[in-house]
Amino acid sequence: MPISNIQLRLRNPSRIRQALALVMLLAAPVPGLAEPHTMVIGYLGQQRTPPLPLGPLDQTVTDDGLQGARLGIGEDMGTGRFLGQQFRLQQAILKVGETPAEAIKEFAAAGISFVVADLDAPQLLQASAAPGAERMTLFNSRAPDDRLRQEDCRRNVLHTIPSHAMLADALAQYLVWKRWQHWFLLVGPHPQDQAMAAAFRRAATRFGAEITVDQPWTFRPANGRADTGHVTLQTEIPAATQVSDYDVLVAADEADEFGAYLEGRTALPRPVAGTQGLVATGWSAVNEEWGATQLQDRFHKLAGRWMLPSDYAAWLAVRSVGEAATRLHSLDPTAIRNYLRSDDFLLAGFKGQGLSFRPWDGQMRQPILIAGPRLLVSSSPQPGFLHQRTALDTLGIDLEESTCKF
Repeated sequence: MPISNIQLRLRNPSRIRQALALVMLLAAPVPGLAEPHTMVIGYLGQQRTPPLPLGPLDQTVTDDGLQGARLGIGEDMGTGRFLGQQFRLQQAILKVGETPAEAIKEFAAAGISFVVADLDAPQLLQASAAPGAERMTLFNSRAPDDRLRQEDCRRNVLHTIPSHAMLADALAQYLVWKRWQHWFLLVGPHPQDQAMAAAFRRAATRFGAEITVDQPWTFRPANGRADTGHVTLQTEIPAATQVSDYDVLVAADEADEFGAYLEGRTALPRPVAGTQGLVATGWSAVNEEWGATQLQDRFHKLAGRWMLPSDYAAWLAVRSVGEAATRLHSLDPTAIRNYLRSDDFLLAGFKGQGLSFRPWDGQMRQPILIAGPRLLVSSSPQPGFLHQRTALDTLGIDLEESTCKF
């Protein structure tokens, strides 16, 4: 249209009114879409020395946990934008030897009510007791220690990482279902190895398995990547595993020092399970069921690697807050906190069942994957293991045996 015609049209008062009305209509908010409000979720991690790779296929990962939280924030934003809700992640990483008190203080000053605590057990307990933390909910996304759900439980802590007891019970159910009921328990020297071994012993008693051999690992394997490393391992491991008959070797090697060397080298031709071999885990890159491929692809696109259990636990924590905010149509911290602990809360976690928090210790109920190196083998709870509330409560510390007193 020629400029002169536009000018003539604009000189018409009715045309001007129509143009102004159109501008106001386009600028008006979409009906049903609230004004945006922002929920800031804290992420508190700590510097760790990554373990040395055992083989050429192992990747060194230094951002596990953090990437899961970032993916969760993105997904919270995707669902929250229709309600005018925005989410942002504020992160702090503790240096070696640094206590979490200052980070908690900064989170409290920023008005943060929910924190993904990607911390080991000692630092988590310090964070939960720091000034300002009493007004927060900390999501334990790293520490599997049973004591954090028992005598050292805290009212302001929820757990999205499975406990040692949950992992051991999940594996025990599968081994008993397979009728592999006679175990050779091989235990590493570190405190976390001992804690995992205690969980395996409890699970064996609970589900009717028998530990026929229970012994510590005392050998120091030679470097399997040296020119003759496999030769030394080929003689040491058969000697270390020369015991009476059993159905399955259960390794308690949280430090990942010897368990990976066992497969194919034991004195008897028996399967290896536990912390290596056939493993019980909160998440695995091999899981493609229940729509998990979608989550795996989104994470790989974001991080350039596969999702680890610590990533999944951090993702669960952030998504729990987002899910509660969506259901409540509110970002009120008190309302979200109460909803998370209620019977109404359920989170879709790509495991075939809705996930929720146990009221007696704050642990998230969730199926546990039984995974091999390349494929998913099973998922616990196994068929036939029943419970008066939910079969998920057959995994871990149940209400009747809990010593947690908030």
